[in-house]
Amino acid sequence: MFGKSHLRTALLFAGSGLCSIAQPARAQDSPPSPPPKQQDQTKPKANADSPVNSAPDQPKWDPLRAEKDIEVGKYYMKKGDVDAAIDRFMDATEAKPGYAIPFRYLGEAYEKQGKKKPAVRAYQRYLDLYPHAEDGDKIRKKIAKLHEEIDKEKN
Repeated sequence: MFGKSHLRTALLFAGSGLCSIAQPARAQDSPPSPPPKQQDQTKPKANADSPVNSAPDQPKWDPLRAEKDIEVGKYYMKKGDVDAAIDRFMDATEAKPGYAIPFRYLGEAYEKQGKKKPAVRAYQRYLDLYPHAEDGDKIRKKIAKLHEEIDKEKN
């Protein structure tokens, strides 16, 4: 039935391992059990996020967030919520350090609250960061006026 060439091909095919012979079914080997978990003795960190502070893992430098904080702070100023505006302007100074604009708004907010010394510090920081500001002369006059008022309150 089979010629020599067919037999040779069948033997080569069987010898190559491509031919499978029926074997009795075996139970599957169970996978090795995972190593026992070591219990971590440290407690999970408490959530540092709060309504007033961002979690420490949040990015600090975020110029887009700074612009948004300024925008929202200005909205709060118009609305009359000066405390909320100050919070947003402070957030903007942290999100984009070295950015002068939030310090000008911060000075205005402190001035509106009657907090003269923080207003002077904020205005001065604005001028330090942006010495050639278009409104620089106006801000310098405000600083001088606030210094006069602070001196009057001392006496």
